[in-house]
Amino acid sequence: MPTPDGMISRKTVLKAAAALGAAPLLVGGGVALARDRIDSGEPIGFTPECHDGDAPTIEQIEGPYFKPNSPLRSSMVNDGPGTRLVVSGYVFGRACRPISGVLLDFWQADNGGNYDNVTYTFRGHQFTDANGAYKLDTIVPGLYPGRTRHLHVKLQAPGRSIITTQLYFPGEPRNSTDSIYDPRLLMNVRQNGQTREASFDFVLDVPQTPGTPSPSPTVTPTGGPSTPPGGTWAAGTAYKAGDRVTYSGVSYTCLQAHTAMAGWEPPNVPALWQRS
Repeated sequence: MPTPDGMISRKTVLKAAAALGAAPLLVGGGVALARDRIDSGEPIGFTPECHDGDAPTIEQIEGPYFKPNSPLRSSMVNDGPGTRLVVSGYVFGRACRPISGVLLDFWQADNGGNYDNVTYTFRGHQFTDANGAYKLDTIVPGLYPGRTRHLHVKLQAPGRSIITTQLYFPGEPRNSTDSIYDPRLLMNVRQNGQTREASFDFVLDVPQTPGTPSPSPTVTPTGGPSTPPGGTWAAGTAYKAGDRVTYSGVSYTCLQAHTAMAGWEPPNVPALWQRS
């Protein structure tokens, strides 16, 4: 039950997390994750207001090292040496209901603080599952001049705009001197043997009704192609499931609604486009 000040009890927090099959990682004994607000009945904002009443979510700069066309994968741990890091969590909408099919594109520095701009070392994208969950298996990124330790990520819910932000580590000495760092984007991190385990729940500006599940992406049968501009795939176009386009002379069918962007052309994102 909610407490008189509107916050939910620790018992309710643990029960809500258990219902999702994951125990929350707590920093300082407080409520730490968006999943802890499920069914609280409270209106919420962006990340991380859904979880503990902090300020609304903030986007952060992309930085100079983003590279499109990252491979579809959830593990980058074998890309180079370093301390293993497993980051997991959920993506929620405005009513703290999970969203399936959200695209998350991660990129980071290697153990020495270097970004690979030639190939795709420590770069990869994935999609949330039917429960809105994601999991990234990687290493702790290294430091480089002017920045604290961080991960980059872009997110896009089906049919919604792209969110670009960064995730941070608690207790880093450079957090206090990094002009970009924001504590609202701190992950919860704990040591488990030789592995660091981190968690962070994103909340996107996707309207939802409390208590209703997130719709799952579906393919809508169609007797023929829709008519996006020219019938050719184009960045910035809003596609719906069942739309058919051509790209480099090949026909593709849209598997779930989304807004196209450079780097996510049909051959590169089989979760969004199926060759037809």
